[in-house]
Amino acid sequence: MTRLKEWDQRLSDSLRIDKSQTRLKRFVALLAHSGDSWFWLLGLGIISVFFPALRPTAFQYATSIFALALLVFAIKLLVKRRRPRGEWGAVYRRTDPHSFPSGHAARAVLLAVLGLGLGPLPWGLSLAIWAPMASLSRVALGLHYVSDVIAGGILGALIGLVVLWWTG
Repeated sequence: MTRLKEWDQRLSDSLRIDKSQTRLKRFVALLAHSGDSWFWLLGLGIISVFFPALRPTAFQYATSIFALALLVFAIKLLVKRRRPRGEWGAVYRRTDPHSFPSGHAARAVLLAVLGLGLGPLPWGLSLAIWAPMASLSRVALGLHYVSDVIAGGILGALIGLVVLWWTG
């Protein structure tokens, strides 16, 4: 287990963006924030108001995001793995000092699975392209280890499939 942790640490460190790469870091920060739950819940709320026909789908996305957040939070409290050292993302570090599993990765993959399952296809494909980039941005900024993102992605995919099965 120690070797696996060391490998995870080395791989995660190798994927971090250097402070001197300011333009890249800004773009990656935008990707990292694009997975914030408040962003998605606000967007789904706006969709519900202006597109009543999409309200049931928006509600399905929102309840899935909320349920997943509760599950991720519970796992984080059980595992209590500290985030990697770093300066970026002070708000995340203050409000949630635990990194395993990555809630952003779980949410991104959940949204991609739901997008592919509920359609339309271009929306689902867009989310499927976005999800790994948003997930890995968390490693690049030093908020997560690679294993946090992998575990979060697996969890998000499983919950997404359960939601599609349950509502299908």
